Amino acid sequence: MATRHELNVPGDWFVDTSCIDCAAAREVAPGLIVARDGQSVFARQPQTEEELKMAWRARLLCPTASIHTATKQATPDGLFPQELTSGIYRLGYNARGSFGAHSYLIRRQADNFMVDSPRWTSNLVAKLEAWGGLSNILLSHRDDVADADRYARHFGAHVWIHEWDKAAARFADNTIKGREPTAIAEDLLAVPVPGHTKGSVVYLYGDRAAFTGDSLAVSHRDGDLTAFRDACWYSWPEQIKSLRRLLDYSFEWVFAGHGGSGHFPAAQMRLRLENLVQRMANE
Repeated sequence: MATRHELNVPGDWFVDTSCIDCAAAREVAPGLIVARDGQSVFARQPQTEEELKMAWRARLLCPTASIHTATKQATPDGLFPQELTSGIYRLGYNARGSFGAHSYLIRRQADNFMVDSPRWTSNLVAKLEAWGGLSNILLSHRDDVADADRYARHFGAHVWIHEWDKAAARFADNTIKGREPTAIAEDLLAVPVPGHTKGSVVYLYGDRAAFTGDSLAVSHRDGDLTAFRDACWYSWPEQIKSLRRLLDYSFEWVFAGHGGSGHFPAAQMRLRLENLVQRMANE
């Protein structure tokens, strides 16, 4: 039985004490759900229709099913996939095996690409089927594989991962090798970024978006780009070099596995990335 954390504000919605503090719920319900006492809790009850959608998205994506309502409520339709910008969606249904990492869908004119994997969920499968299925699954690194194998088998999708992280996804039929960029499609480029893990990859979608896994994120607290030294499993100096190499590319969106996602105009994104690399080197 769920034990309501005592720091939730009184009311119908609450987070129980099984929360693993992955922060995913805080990303989709900012201000509504906050960090306290080493986990997420409700800082206020949802009041508006949009806040209710935020609360429901948090509930559906929570990898530990830690978000509840005291009264029984019908789940609204159409919460996931959630469009973040034209043609790019958050898939929701985050997996505990990925410590609550976010995954994404790129809807292209010819086919659809999944970036990292959510947990296997029939509601999401039905939506993807209605949208034409999946042609490729792009794995950013070994930590966020989740149920990629099930999605790949169901949709007959190709799976990409770096050779240095291949042990986490032996079912992958395409490997990115070494440190050189690999073209996945005309508008998709895989850029190896060793650091968080040896086989970490950033996927660039044209000059619009960078899907960064756990290598780069947006800090909503600071309103700036950030990287996670305390969650760097391979090499911090290598991660600095990797992010410096990203300065060779132009993009306006960062879509992160952990941490925030967000948008800056391309010139501002580059300046913020330059400043981040400098801060990292000076730490």
